[in-house]
Amino acid sequence: MTGDLQTGHHDPSTEESLDGRSLITVPVDEAPAEAPPVDPTLVGTTATRAERGGIRVPWRFIGGRVLFYAFTAWAAITINFFIPRMMKGDAVTAYMAQARGQLQPEAAKALRLMFGLDDSTTLWDQYIRYWGMLLRGDLGVSISSGMAPVSDVISSALPWTLGLVGLATVLSFIVGTVVGAIVGWRRGGRLDVLIPVTTFLGTVPYFWLGLIFIAVFSTLLGWFPAGHAYELGVSPGWNWPFISDVIAHAALPALTIVIASLGGWVLGMRNMMLTVLDEDYITVAQAKGLPDKRVLWRYAARNAVLPQIQSFALALGFIVGGTLVMEMVFSYPGIGLLLLNATNAKDYALMQGIFLVLVLAVLIANILADIAYAILDPRVRETEA
Repeated sequence: MTGDLQTGHHDPSTEESLDGRSLITVPVDEAPAEAPPVDPTLVGTTATRAERGGIRVPWRFIGGRVLFYAFTAWAAITINFFIPRMMKGDAVTAYMAQARGQLQPEAAKALRLMFGLDDSTTLWDQYIRYWGMLLRGDLGVSISSGMAPVSDVISSALPWTLGLVGLATVLSFIVGTVVGAIVGWRRGGRLDVLIPVTTFLGTVPYFWLGLIFIAVFSTLLGWFPAGHAYELGVSPGWNWPFISDVIAHAALPALTIVIASLGGWVLGMRNMMLTVLDEDYITVAQAKGLPDKRVLWRYAARNAVLPQIQSFALALGFIVGGTLVMEMVFSYPGIGLLLLNATNAKDYALMQGIFLVLVLAVLIANILADIAYAILDPRVRETEA
């Protein structure tokens, strides 16, 4: 150390104390870099934790939702079992009445054993047997469809309902949401006239609007068929004659659904846009000089559409059962008309199968809505994380 002092040379990497022991120091070239500045508005918030360690998987939230949906499914299936049995009469009695004495009393007893309606078994035993059949994927047989398996009967009608009502509902949601966003963005303009028009059309019942369309576009103009899914002489298959015939028959029912439900989507999105446009972040985005299209779709519409998603999920869930009147008017072979026939025939197995499909559709739609909320709104992810 003395030599270093005499020569004037000093090693910055080490120093010695007065008693000759070395003190470990950090080299000047390897000094720690300064920490990046921290935004004081984020200190102590979930955004800070997300920046430090990434967005954590909200296992607690996911577990809670799984338990909630599992309990909901159990309760719905239980109610699905008991409600038909509380109705007056049963499927076997209705079937025997249709047979008009052609079946012996022993046949009625055998049918009751087949459907789990035997008086010798308790309601609890029937309930346990019903759950066992569900776990095996057995929905029973339909007494009103020639003893065909319920799963086959539903699978033959469900694609027609999903293809028609599902696409029409999705189309009305997309068109109504886009139109509502534009009308809300240009509030006070000429486009406001769409609100009372679409709202008025939304108040018209499905069956009345369908009858008007049949009278005008089918009977008077002859543009579209009046009912059914396809002509009797056309053989089903993946060929253009059959597909074009199906599209022509589905045009009027789809138009009925789109026009009848468009007003709700337009009005709901427009009202949410009016609320969102008063928020501070919209004012800041416009003050920064961002293009109007970006402010409209990336900031305003993205936040205004969140309440619409839950409504859309419920609309998807009730597609299966909410088309009964429309399918009756157009004689469309969907699951709504099938439910009506099963109710009139007191076909417990078929009714329970259709209700089960309805329940699962509602639950799946709500699960998808929760996922969409988390994707579109980062605040949900941060809060649950």
